[in-house]
Amino acid sequence: MGSRQYVQEWELYKDVLQACRVTEKTVWLDIRGNHDNFNVPSLTSKQNYYRNYSIQGQAHPKSYMYQIKKGGETYSFIGMDACLEPGPRRPFNFVGVLSQEEMDHVKKLSDEAKRKGSNHTIWFGHYPTSCILTTGSDGVRALISKYPESIVYVCGHYHTLGGMVPSMYTLQQAGFLELELGDWKDNRMYRLLAVDHGMFSFVDLKHREWPIVLVTNPKHALFAIPTREPLHMISHSTHIRILGFSLSPIESVQVKVDDSIWQNCTHILGPLYVHPWNPNLYARGIHEIHVLIKDEAGREKLTTQPFSLDGSRMSFRLLPRLALMSNISLVFQCLFGTMLTLCVLPLCILKYLHRLVRARKHYRPRVSICFFQNWIRKLWILSTVDRVFYPLVLYALYLTVGPWSIGEVIEGHTGIIFAWGTIVNGAYLPGSFTYAYGFLQMCTFQLPMTLILAQCVDMRYRSHLMGKCCSLLDRLCQHLPFVVVLFLQMAFAYFFWLAYGTMAFLLGPLRTWSVLLGIFLWHQATTLPEKSMQDAAAVWGDKHITASLPEGEVPTLSTTVT
Repeated sequence: MGSRQYVQEWELYKDVLQACRVTEKTVWLDIRGNHDNFNVPSLTSKQNYYRNYSIQGQAHPKSYMYQIKKGGETYSFIGMDACLEPGPRRPFNFVGVLSQEEMDHVKKLSDEAKRKGSNHTIWFGHYPTSCILTTGSDGVRALISKYPESIVYVCGHYHTLGGMVPSMYTLQQAGFLELELGDWKDNRMYRLLAVDHGMFSFVDLKHREWPIVLVTNPKHALFAIPTREPLHMISHSTHIRILGFSLSPIESVQVKVDDSIWQNCTHILGPLYVHPWNPNLYARGIHEIHVLIKDEAGREKLTTQPFSLDGSRMSFRLLPRLALMSNISLVFQCLFGTMLTLCVLPLCILKYLHRLVRARKHYRPRVSICFFQNWIRKLWILSTVDRVFYPLVLYALYLTVGPWSIGEVIEGHTGIIFAWGTIVNGAYLPGSFTYAYGFLQMCTFQLPMTLILAQCVDMRYRSHLMGKCCSLLDRLCQHLPFVVVLFLQMAFAYFFWLAYGTMAFLLGPLRTWSVLLGIFLWHQATTLPEKSMQDAAAVWGDKHITASLPEGEVPTLSTTVT
């Protein structure tokens, strides 16, 4: 639950690459993610292990570009590093940021790639575009789409959102594909990419699953990029093209389209297998190509892939589109603002209405639906108890402007955390995930405490008003929810201490002080004296008694009970 890097892991990473002689066999392009940026005061700090233990870290501490020429075409790979600088400890390092300086650097890399005649550009980075803030007017998507040769941005970070979105792909409105890949650490996922005559194809794979099949022509219909790929070439192609890999030699590769019979493919070179076809037979609609590959060890794999020659499109799923096409920072802000409004505005409205009713000598309001009448009544009574109302509302408003905590956001560097950002080591880190954290605080503390206190004050009110004693079950229902909320908040405070240390724990209005506030409000609500509820009784007192009082007389608790 801590948030520091382990140098032993970095040493293992470097040793594995050296022992396997990776750089002698292939081009290894590594780039940092938010976990590689935990607790890093600066790029030149000794805590920046990426700089000393990665392949690219020494030459390229942040974003960089690599080009390779193959088959007469130039392919550019632009690595975009959106890690925060400085790099705080968790949890407020979830969203990446491209400063104006880094944006200018990435633009120079893109211009350089274009000047050197790049035919296809593949962008890669840790953060999805929905999770990157920019300080300039242009966003990351606008930057990528500016270059027509940009076909895809590949990323990670979301890690399939806990398994809820295992295939997180979309075609951005800017015209390029964005493909998130599940993590290697827990899920052992990796991706095979290919560019065939200007058409981009890929397949996501799980380690140790063999054989591997990637159909490059005809291309997968879902991942067609109409504005950036020569899709017309599929209709004019003479062969189906398939890449096949396995640990053992490939024994056979068979293919069929729709419900036709299986045909054997011809091995050309390396992993490439082909079979002649007539694309005119499949000129309309969406069709399916089936590939069955077997190796000499007896392993086999069947792959099915849809394709289209007339531009018929398939739709991406909703959750991946929301995750990759939204602005996650804006979503967090909206969630926080919505919960803040929900927790504060109804109480303020009820308090205003109460004063209005009292001033006009009106009595109890009428609500037609029993459930809402019951809870409006409870919240209304809560709004009349100043010693509970004002601390509860002011605390919620404080979270929008005041410091949440003061502590070692980076080890050895004291910082101040606000909803709108973090100030540490002379730098300002814009707020984003802080709003999600504030939303969680509203959901787990502010809203349930409001409802619990309303229930408690109402029970106290009825006990004084009617002289009714609470049963054991009533007391259990009254105290148990508060105990649950309190212990949950104490657990959050403990996790905050693990993340940022003792100072942040003691100087933490967000977590630690909210525990004290909850205890204080609970004590106030459970020990309210009679006189604190006389104002509520003026409106919510017994109907027959209040009706019999002379006009202008305010009923007291003793009168109402009588």
